[in-house]
Amino acid sequence: MSEAAQVLDAGETAVGGVPGAAVDTPNPGRGRAWLPRGWKPARAAYPPSRRRSTNPRRARFSLLVVRGDGVRVVRFNFARALAVGGVVMLAGAGSFVGALLHDWLQLRHLTRESRTFAAQIAEQRKTIEDFNRRVAALRKEVGAWHELHARIQEPFGPDAGRSSRDRGIGGATNRSEPLVSGLSASEELNGLTATIMEEGENLRALDRLMQRAGKALAALPSRWPVRGSVNSEFGNRKSPWTEDREFHAGIDIGANRGTPVQAPAAGTVIFAGTAPEYGTTVIVDHGQDIKSLYGHLSQISVKQGQKVERGTLLAYTGNTGRSSGPHLHYEILVKGQAVNPRAYLWD
Repeated sequence: MSEAAQVLDAGETAVGGVPGAAVDTPNPGRGRAWLPRGWKPARAAYPPSRRRSTNPRRARFSLLVVRGDGVRVVRFNFARALAVGGVVMLAGAGSFVGALLHDWLQLRHLTRESRTFAAQIAEQRKTIEDFNRRVAALRKEVGAWHELHARIQEPFGPDAGRSSRDRGIGGATNRSEPLVSGLSASEELNGLTATIMEEGENLRALDRLMQRAGKALAALPSRWPVRGSVNSEFGNRKSPWTEDREFHAGIDIGANRGTPVQAPAAGTVIFAGTAPEYGTTVIVDHGQDIKSLYGHLSQISVKQGQKVERGTLLAYTGNTGRSSGPHLHYEILVKGQAVNPRAYLWD
């Protein structure tokens, strides 16, 4: 071995022997003559304890399980990567569980709301069904008014209320009730509205008809001229004088002599005087070819051509003419023909 190598070995031994000591640089003035030209001293080498190296314990984590008295029971060692991965996994699992819990709470809230909504929907459905039944019953009741209107208008002739009955109708008659179960509330309401509008027009037509009929009814001799029992009815009877059958053109109303006779309806006196068999007589024209006759009177209170109203005093009962006792002979003539007065006596 050369002298230079021996010197280097000596220097390395000195460094290794004294930790932290640096290798002395050879004095350039000492022994440079024997060193090879171009040779330079090597850098001092550090001992292994001073070298920069990675501590294996720093790359690991430990988990200690300690008792209450401070004595270590179990120690778990984890690699740093495994510990970081575990923390990340725990954080992810916690986030996942939190999301699941949040979704479960929302689902529970929505379930409660859905139950509430279901109860409300069931109640509303029941209300709508009850509404449909009521509307159907109303439509049925209003529909029955057609027949009632027809019965009311029939006595006044086919033209009465024609404006509301001039539309054609039809349909089968084998169903007792209309099919309404498939109709919605809006359709039921629209149908009921149309029916009510139609019946409203019918009622207005009926009102106009009744106004005209009211005037006609006011002219009819519908009130009793005197109050009393009927001694002899209208029609064929046994004659109180000859025992033969004879036709009686009016009714005989029992009344004491001097009982006031009142006009049963408005009209005009067309006769006031004495007539064969009737004795003292008054005849009133009520219009519409209707006249009333009052016979066997004792005294007359009106004169011919006088206008009278319902309730006007016409005369007083008596026993004049062909009469067997005090009473009022009352006749009604329509177009000159005697009719039964009871058909007109409403009041």
